[in-house]
Amino acid sequence: MIDYDQIALEYARHRRVHPEVLARLLSTSWIHPGSRVLEVGCGPGNYLKAVAAVGCSCWGIDPSEEMLAAATGMPDSVSLLLARAEDLPFSPAFFDLVFSVDVIHHLANRLVYLREAHRVLRRGGRVCTVTDSEWIIRHRQPLAEYFPETVEADLGRYPVLDELRAAMEMAGFQCILEEMAEFRYELEDIEAYRDRAFSSLHLISEQAFRRGLTRLESDLQRGPIPCVSRYVLLWGTNAAPTNHV
Repeated sequence: MIDYDQIALEYARHRRVHPEVLARLLSTSWIHPGSRVLEVGCGPGNYLKAVAAVGCSCWGIDPSEEMLAAATGMPDSVSLLLARAEDLPFSPAFFDLVFSVDVIHHLANRLVYLREAHRVLRRGGRVCTVTDSEWIIRHRQPLAEYFPETVEADLGRYPVLDELRAAMEMAGFQCILEEMAEFRYELEDIEAYRDRAFSSLHLISEQAFRRGLTRLESDLQRGPIPCVSRYVLLWGTNAAPTNHV
């Protein structure tokens, strides 16, 4: 099991906002200055800073004290709380948008979380789950190429998209929408890989990690490595009140 308190500093040092994910969060969510936004599993708070810049009031929760401690330089419009996704400490119908980025596979009970998200969203509010599909996991560049052992490790913990859609519907969400965010770039510094700032690198053997790192270092000596980062965004709308038993 990964201890996120132990790797919080590496996350804060290396993890960055995916520009296409951010663009879609802002454009598809219909948020505006004055909207209330919650990020679930906010970690060091990179997305919260970016979303708050448009004038929203933002809240972030995370179960890791060290992750929240690493969320430095937050604007006054951002509030951080130590809490779990399955038990959101907010009143009903409080938010316009609830989102998570690369978090859903960490949750012990996804349906309970989605029901909680439905509860705290106003009528017409939206939930967005940013995650990976099986195809994305198998085609990550450079992760799947240099550390192929991460593929099976992540296929075992990421939810299948059809199952996630079904859970969203069970939680009361309607108008389920799927979109892809893709960002191409060139890798010139592999320090994030050396520091294992990607959780799947903690799930493979030391031998597999060293083998992949050696290949990365060797290829980087010949020039920047072409990369592509993709995510699936699953959207749902709180179109009507739902009572859960």
